[in-house]
Amino acid sequence: MAGLLLLVGCSTSGHLGIITKSMVDPGSILKTETQFTELGFVEAEACRQFLLAVIPWGASDLDLAVDRALSTVGGDAMINVSVQSGLYGFVPIYNIFSLTGTTVSGTAIKFEYG
Repeated sequence: MAGLLLLVGCSTSGHLGIITKSMVDPGSILKTETQFTELGFVEAEACRQFLLAVIPWGASDLDLAVDRALSTVGGDAMINVSVQSGLYGFVPIYNIFSLTGTTVSGTAIKFEYG
């Protein structure tokens, strides 16, 4: 029981049809019916930590997690995407250390231009 008091957290999850790298224009891709190749399943995480609730380091941005996932296979976008985010506190009464993270997973694709 004491261990539960030292660690608390919460998380959420959601699903998206498609998500692209920040430098890709999804509107033009959809308008031109661009073909793509599936590259396989990818997953990545982006985390931000806090010490004493005031000293942050790292980043937990969705676009960072997507870019990390796609960089492993050289993809342009992800389809059938799951996104999870969570906030966890260690010794939460005193806010000694906390962590927030975003995890994305899905199928990486590469657009075929021209």
